[in-house]
Amino acid sequence: MDSGEYEHDMASREVCANGVCMKATDVEAKLDEGNIQEAESSLREGLSLNFEEARALLGKLEYQRGNVEGALRVFEGIDLQAAIQRLQPSLVEKPPSKKGRTRTESQHAVSQHAASLVLEAIYLKAKSLQKLGRLTESAQECKSVLDAVEKIFKQGIPDVEVDNKLQEIVSHAVELLPELWKQAGWHQEAISAYRRALLGLWNLENDCCTRIQKAFAVFLLYSGVEAGPPSLGVQIDSSYVPKNNLEEAILLLMILLRKFHLGKTKWDPSVMEHLTFALSVCNQTSVLAKQVEEIMPGIYHRVDRWNSLALCYSGAGQNKAALNLLRKSLHKHERPDDLMALLLAAKICSEDSYLAAEGVGYAKRAISNAEQQAEHLKGVGLHMLGLCLGKQAKICSSDFERSRLHSEALKSLDGAIALEHNNSDLIFDLGVQYAEHRNLNAALRYAKEFIDETGGSVIKGWRLLALVLSAQQRFSESEVVTDAAFDETAKWDQGPLLRLKAKLKISQSLPMDAIETYRYLLALVQAQRKSFGPFRVNPQVEDDKFNEFEVWHGLANLYSSLSLWKDAEICLGKARQLRQYTAETLHTEGVMFEGRGQTQEALGTYIGAFLVDPHYVPCKILLGSLMLKMGSDALPVTRSLLSDALRIDPTNRKAWYYLGMVHRDDGRIADATDCFQAASMLEESDPIESFSSLY
Repeated sequence: MDSGEYEHDMASREVCANGVCMKATDVEAKLDEGNIQEAESSLREGLSLNFEEARALLGKLEYQRGNVEGALRVFEGIDLQAAIQRLQPSLVEKPPSKKGRTRTESQHAVSQHAASLVLEAIYLKAKSLQKLGRLTESAQECKSVLDAVEKIFKQGIPDVEVDNKLQEIVSHAVELLPELWKQAGWHQEAISAYRRALLGLWNLENDCCTRIQKAFAVFLLYSGVEAGPPSLGVQIDSSYVPKNNLEEAILLLMILLRKFHLGKTKWDPSVMEHLTFALSVCNQTSVLAKQVEEIMPGIYHRVDRWNSLALCYSGAGQNKAALNLLRKSLHKHERPDDLMALLLAAKICSEDSYLAAEGVGYAKRAISNAEQQAEHLKGVGLHMLGLCLGKQAKICSSDFERSRLHSEALKSLDGAIALEHNNSDLIFDLGVQYAEHRNLNAALRYAKEFIDETGGSVIKGWRLLALVLSAQQRFSESEVVTDAAFDETAKWDQGPLLRLKAKLKISQSLPMDAIETYRYLLALVQAQRKSFGPFRVNPQVEDDKFNEFEVWHGLANLYSSLSLWKDAEICLGKARQLRQYTAETLHTEGVMFEGRGQTQEALGTYIGAFLVDPHYVPCKILLGSLMLKMGSDALPVTRSLLSDALRIDPTNRKAWYYLGMVHRDDGRIADATDCFQAASMLEESDPIESFSSLY
């Protein structure tokens, strides 16, 4: 406004209390002259106020004029405790109903107005201190407002019969206090203030409560301050009590979403973003998927919802559900060129050999779109294409086709690494691809590069390096690498390393050391299970974690190789208690029968394992080796079994060896020689564990 309008506005301002008004300019003139006492007296006489009320009104005038320091000097003279003692009896007194209401209600309203004046003064004092940078004092003054309200309203602020101005001041103070403690650096006090705000009976409006809940959740997620559980005084029997920051933040954010679903507050997209972060951090994307599904229609476009759900399901290991959603999303009538959806679909397909061909299509479309939309994502598309081609090669029936796909896979991965030099996942995948092709020098180089890139913090890098060294028959160096990996990984993540160490001991003809390592591994797995307790939520994806079945099965195989049949049976029985019908346990049982000369029983067990899992290669090989002893009539069946095993696993030396035996017995000496030569070459580069176990 111009100067004339401003002067008119200032002249028309009035100060009102107890039904009486007086011009603000008269009081402000005395303040400008520095006569605080006269200004106070003028208010007390003109508006029938006591000392604290006059001071409160005077300080408010100074604050509104922008004179923060002057307002603070006025506020310093208010005795809050004395004012509370005078106000408390009249405020807690309930007005009678119907007859005689008018006079009592009038007194009640006057008392509430007086309380509003005094509490607002202390609140403005806190705001003044905040503006002057005296944050701790500001927080203490703001806290005194809430303490005063709790003394006045011992049963909490009632829903009715409370002056709007008083309720407004309380709401502002409740919301301000945790912010002041945060700004002052008193984080535990801030946490207590947030909990006090949410658990106290302040009669807050939904919007105010929502703001506090969101601010507290954000603070818990990103402050880096560890909040302990709420005090026992506020815990209700049988109620859920969060154990850490993450749980408390998730609870608050879910409450906010529920409020939105019930129409109690406006939609805030940042709430969903914070919840996405929180649930992703604790590996609970399946819970996040449920929250996304519950969001009302119209908030998100249906394709965006499908893509978000696909990402959640993929993180939860539910790849089939994720891929079905992405197929809908990428339909020609929806968003067929959505780059992120194409890359995610290709990634999901790259994990399954039978979906790899579909994944190749997605990856090629992603690469084509990346050249037009986002050049920096072309490397990701080439990475996914290389993985899909590598998986597709594993189920090819033609050797020529398999070789072609392998070459294309390596070409794509090399193209990706040229664009993304520091992509650790890409470096790892290249190392595995070269290892599977038995290009061990290149695999070794990429394994070392991966460890350097990740600082040795990722267990699969150590495993790749140890396996490559074992394939080079450098067992002692492989064991040194495994021991170094123990120092770089957490105790619960050491299961795969312990299994690797046990197999290294077996390779070095140290079976008793291997048994001791397996025993330690078993103790680790059982301790891990007990530490999580019986009510632990099942993890979505195991990643590098280990399970008890594999330990018992490994021990059974080891005892069987030592012809310790009784111990092997005990371990096999323990494994079967965990998984009753599996190809692995039937295979081990067949080895035990064969080792004890029970050929027919072994044959029946191998056939049973073959029926349980037709793609289980070790069973095909042993079944073929057993049928090889049955004479020339069984040679066609044996050849078929071993050829099928090599189709699934072309680098299996035992399959090549027994196929050579079949050709020899069938009189095909040249073919037998080729098979024996392949078996010999593979034996020289055979790792103690398959490289495919790294995925």
